[in-house]
Amino acid sequence: MSRAALLVLADGRFPAGGHAHCGGAEAACKAGRIHDAATLEDFCRGRLHTAGLTAAALAAAAALGLDPAALDAAADARTPSPALRTAARRLGRQLLRAARATWPAAELEALAAAFPRGAHQPVVLGVTARAAGLGPSDAAHVAAYESVGGPATATVRLLGLDPFEASGVLARLAPELDAVAAEAERAALRARSQGPQALPAASSPLLDISAQVHADWPVRLFAS
Repeated sequence: MSRAALLVLADGRFPAGGHAHCGGAEAACKAGRIHDAATLEDFCRGRLHTAGLTAAALAAAAALGLDPAALDAAADARTPSPALRTAARRLGRQLLRAARATWPAAELEALAAAFPRGAHQPVVLGVTARAAGLGPSDAAHVAAYESVGGPATATVRLLGLDPFEASGVLARLAPELDAVAAEAERAALRARSQGPQALPAASSPLLDISAQVHADWPVRLFAS
C-alpha cells in the first residue's frame, strides 16, 4: 500500500468538499455546547465514538470490497436525519469526482454509474481507498479523523479559537482515534461473513436534531 496515497486522501486540501461542512460544530457553538478547547474536545470525543465509528466501519468495509450498494443502504439506515443524508450524498458525489480524477479505476466508474446523485461519503471513501491501493485500516483512520478534524477546524473559524488549541485537541484524541479505527476494521472484517448488519450503528441523536435545525437557518457559515 502507498503511504503517500494515504496522505493525499487525508489531506484537508484534497478537493472533496469537506471544508464546507463542520460536522455539527456550528449548531453546537450557537447552542453554547462548544465555547472553548475543553468543550470542543468533549464534542469531538462524542462525535468520534458515534458518527465517527459508524463512518469508519462503513469506509473499512467498502475498502475490503463489500458491495457498495448494500453498504450505501446500511449508511442510509444509520442516518435518520434527512439533512445529514443529503449532506453525506453531496459529499460522496464531490469525493467521487475528485477520486476519479486522481485514481482512475473501474470500481470508481461503476460507483458513479450506480449512484449518479451520490453515494454516502464513507462508502465512497472506502472505494476510493481501495482504488488508491489502501486497506481497510487506512480507510477507517481517514474516516475517523474526518469526524473530528472537521469540527476542530470549523471551530477556529466559528469562535476564533486558537488554532494551536484546536490542534492540541486532535493530538489528545489520537489514541482514541486509533482505537476507533481498529474497532471499525474488526467490524468490517466480521461484515464479510455476516453482512452489513455486523457494522456499528452508534447513534448520536443530538447531532441528528441539530443538523435538522441547522438546515433551516436562513444564514449559516457551513453547509452542514
